[in-house]
Amino acid sequence: MIRIGDKLFRAKCRGSTLLALLRLPAAAASPPHRAFSNKVHSDSSFKINPVALEMTNYALSLARSEKSGDAYAQAQLVLEQCYSTHSDENVKGMVVLAMSSLLYHSGNYEEAIEKLQKIQNLSLSSMIIRVAASEALVGLHLELGQDDAAAATADMCLQLLETIKLDVGTEGIEALVDQSKALKGLVELIRGNTESAMPCFPEGRYGDCSSFVMGGQCTGNAALSYGEFLHHKSDFEMAKHMYTKVISEEFLGKESSNLHQLSACNMNFEDTIVGATCALGQLEAQLGNFENAEKMLTTALKKAEQTLGDQHPKIGAILTCIALMYRHKATVERSSSLLIQEGLYRRAIELFKAPPLDFKGAQEQACRRDLIALVRGGYAEILCL
Repeated sequence: MIRIGDKLFRAKCRGSTLLALLRLPAAAASPPHRAFSNKVHSDSSFKINPVALEMTNYALSLARSEKSGDAYAQAQLVLEQCYSTHSDENVKGMVVLAMSSLLYHSGNYEEAIEKLQKIQNLSLSSMIIRVAASEALVGLHLELGQDDAAAATADMCLQLLETIKLDVGTEGIEALVDQSKALKGLVELIRGNTESAMPCFPEGRYGDCSSFVMGGQCTGNAALSYGEFLHHKSDFEMAKHMYTKVISEEFLGKESSNLHQLSACNMNFEDTIVGATCALGQLEAQLGNFENAEKMLTTALKKAEQTLGDQHPKIGAILTCIALMYRHKATVERSSSLLIQEGLYRRAIELFKAPPLDFKGAQEQACRRDLIALVRGGYAEILCL
């Protein structure tokens, strides 16, 4: 899901809470371990060769454990061998998803996008593979500030599913339709088109959506996107429920849903959990529940550090959320936390590797430009007090 990043800045400008936790560009951090499983239920055409499954999991584990450029290269070689030795397009699709995640976490965004686009050409691959690729593509485009490309990708995915529905009906693809509509809703929400986003979520599609939401049909990235929509609409009670629902999925594990298992790049299962935890912390802060807010934001920080290391730019984004929480707390309680805020902002600026203010190429760094501006603004505000 698109979370912690420059969308945070846009949401602040609209006077709302931090709308989406954009997954920031990776430094030299290890990718989250995402073990694939052959237990897939929502798409009967999706079956994975156990040898390919083992090779894919080995490659991802290698990249995670070694945390080095050589480990990334070795992992890619394993995946390339797996790709070349299997003719099944479902296997190829799963392997390419893993390749794209490795490329993303090593900072090669263009190559990751190329890999994901390649999946769209695997016409015989399962729809769940293609939806997962579309979801990851949308995530990368949004992170890079390419909102129009993200919208076009989400539209193409929905059009493909609508075509399949006309040909063979909805049996077996209901979850994919829900996931794709939520993805489209997220794009519209981030672009500021709240009214356009509404039909994409249960509230706009079903009216009274309580049974739909409580019944478990809305999970993972779809649930987090819906939570952000509700949060944006100030339906705090239901938003809190959705965030909590996503967080609870961590205890069920990735194997509980094939959509969790195949999520890639900045839309992976681990990032979804961190995003929901951070969003819940932001919501608690907005409601004035600062003890709960601090607890949730600290939990999100620890989860991100465990997965990505303490030098990842996403750590800076979470620190920014914590600094804003302390700022709001100081305003409400008429207390002072200037030293804490200053330390958090300074650390965030370091992690973002923000260029000097007079650096000529600063305007070209679209990925983190707005977030860096927000952090610097908060830091400057502290220094002026």
